[in-house]
Amino acid sequence: MLDQIHHELQSLKDNHLFRTRKLLSGRLGPNLSFNHQNYLSFSSNDYLGLSQNQSIQDALIEGIHLSGNGMGASHLISGHHEFHEAFENAFSEAIRFERALLFSSGYMANMGVISALVGKDDTIFSDKLNHASLNDASILSRAIHKRYRHHDLQHLEDLLQTSKSKVKLIVTDAVFSMDGDLANIPDLLRLCEMYDAYLYIDDAHGFGVLGKNGKGTLQYFYDQEKIKEPYSPRIIYMATLGKAAGIHGAVVASSNNLIEYFIQKSKQYIYTTAMPAFMAYGLKESLNQILKADQIRAHLNNLITQFRANVKFQKIALGSSLTAIQPLIVGSEINALRLNQWLMEKGIYVPAIRPPTVPHGTSRLRISFSALHQNKDVMTLMKNILAFESQSDAH
Repeated sequence: MLDQIHHELQSLKDNHLFRTRKLLSGRLGPNLSFNHQNYLSFSSNDYLGLSQNQSIQDALIEGIHLSGNGMGASHLISGHHEFHEAFENAFSEAIRFERALLFSSGYMANMGVISALVGKDDTIFSDKLNHASLNDASILSRAIHKRYRHHDLQHLEDLLQTSKSKVKLIVTDAVFSMDGDLANIPDLLRLCEMYDAYLYIDDAHGFGVLGKNGKGTLQYFYDQEKIKEPYSPRIIYMATLGKAAGIHGAVVASSNNLIEYFIQKSKQYIYTTAMPAFMAYGLKESLNQILKADQIRAHLNNLITQFRANVKFQKIALGSSLTAIQPLIVGSEINALRLNQWLMEKGIYVPAIRPPTVPHGTSRLRISFSALHQNKDVMTLMKNILAFESQSDAH
């Protein structure tokens, strides 16, 4: 076994797919210290900069004083604190679902909900570019797993038409994490209605950023304040809380019956120690900050617009994303590492993303903009990427 592991590690190095951790010190922000070197960083999903928000920090500290460091038990034993309940109620009210449920991470939420909902003889229909956690959840659920081509709703409909399963679940990212593009939620829901399916939405990169008051991708497509109707009972909505919310964890929202079912059937919820109550206390304040962060979101959108309006690459393909995720697709693994290294030498860090995270031939640098960035930071990034292209042409 050890010989096999050694050869696999060496193969990763030989194929430019070996990954290393970077040692972060100090606080998160636009300027990070990695391995004791300072960089202007475009690597974080802290889209609103709330990881550094003082009101949230104060709430976390107050929460520790009120509830202690940890819970010591799972939610169904003695670990379900009134702070957990308060956040779940506040979230479901804000997002306009009947009920919500906290999980320790987005990965656990996806695993817990999908494996509870479907099993043998049921069918999951997944977008080809879904996050790894959605794919893992689909495979481990033991359901039939069919993947449709990215955004190809005709392909999805063809698969739905031929399905003999009584339980059908469409699973999608709301904002795709490596391309920054949006799923067509209204048309996916239309197919659910036509073929008696349910829709699981992973809004890790939309919640807090998109929609009125940052209420996420569903609010982006459906203005609940105007139509004054609850979301379809066919929707199960998941938002992570370590990105735009700036803390940690995840929350799932749906109908009262489905949430109660997850409490009874989700092994990832039942058999894990509850999230520390002080984090839920801080998350409630984070939700308050998100709902009133219109100016922050406007600044973030201005940075995105500035970047896309002013950058003109010759050899690097800029994706079509209008979100804070802006992929620079360079093709090969070695070219992604070269651009990554060039920028690091200039004091800029943008992570290189390679297979298996993205398909072969689509290696890229994944730019993540944060409201903590300033316009001058965007200009610095653009100038150095263009300089890389110029020096590449010279060689």
